[in-house]
Amino acid sequence: MANLNGFNANDVEPNSSFEPIPAGKYLAAITASGTKPTKSGGGSYLELTFSILDGDYKGRQLWARLNLDNPNATAVKIARGDLSAICRAVNVMQPKDSVDLHNLPLIINVKLKKRADNDELTNEIKGFAPKPAGNTSDTTSTQSQQASGSTPPWKRCGGVG
Repeated sequence: MANLNGFNANDVEPNSSFEPIPAGKYLAAITASGTKPTKSGGGSYLELTFSILDGDYKGRQLWARLNLDNPNATAVKIARGDLSAICRAVNVMQPKDSVDLHNLPLIINVKLKKRADNDELTNEIKGFAPKPAGNTSDTTSTQSQQASGSTPPWKRCGGVG
């Protein structure tokens, strides 16, 4: 048994199940990062946590794992290319630490991928781009704009930004 110290579920919003978000482009920022060992122990990867900044999925998190230290040269080449794209997207060309990339808005291209182990759909980040000029962090996501075909809010309200 565990003492729950008077926990009252009426005081806390319940967690909802997290279905994958729709494929598309989203305004996001890296909010956490760290190096972790690979399953095989033969290397390590940089895990980046991206938080979506606006739209219907504001606050949702997605992760990218960059195999920067790996015996597989192809994996390292892909990871270094992704890191370069991230650095260019946030205009930090020579980060000394992954924290240098935190809280800087960029566009992430999210895809849906079927997991091999259970055939469920999951999200995967497949590209990084700079935030469009004049975009603010409280605009709708690019994906939502494409789906609705509507004018982005920053264009409707006189180009705030």
